[in-house]
Amino acid sequence: MYVRKILEKMYKILILLFIIFPFRVLAEGETDAAEIAAPPAPTFPCEDNKQFAAFDFWVGDWEVRVVDGTVAGHNSIERTQRGCVLIENWKSARGGTGMSINYLDRITGEWVQVWNDASGSQINIRGGMTSDGMLLEGTIHYVANGTTAPFRGLWTPLPDGRVRQFFEQSNDGGETWVPWFEGFYSRTSEEDK
Repeated sequence: MYVRKILEKMYKILILLFIIFPFRVLAEGETDAAEIAAPPAPTFPCEDNKQFAAFDFWVGDWEVRVVDGTVAGHNSIERTQRGCVLIENWKSARGGTGMSINYLDRITGEWVQVWNDASGSQINIRGGMTSDGMLLEGTIHYVANGTTAPFRGLWTPLPDGRVRQFFEQSNDGGETWVPWFEGFYSRTSEEDK
């Protein structure tokens, strides 16, 4: 008798649950209304998202000169992976090479640059657009001697179409900063202008 009362109470609870939280079994090929109402996820989500275009002012083929006008090298920045990634390929006037991958980290909302070059410099910086341009901060690591230091870079689009790139390193944990590189990018091809 006791077991029967428990089963009856459980049955009533189940009936109430079905009333409060109705559900139905879909027949084969039938679609739930919630599925129909939800728009499909974009196949290439970065392609038309303006956040992924924030660094596009740097895309193109460039001649890079230092402040005194001397050619420092050539840089090619390519927007790839349907707009999700910028790839940088650098060749200095002295023959050195380096490359970076640049992307928007959707979890933090920050732009990220990971740089490596043939001399063993490794840069990991992140940040975003400011009123002065794209400002990324983090560290530089020198593989040759094993040291790591605070590092930051600022890319500023200039009114004449050039881009100023200014890197600084701190040798005292971020208290003071010293210039590491300053270059002015000028487009090399007419289609990039």
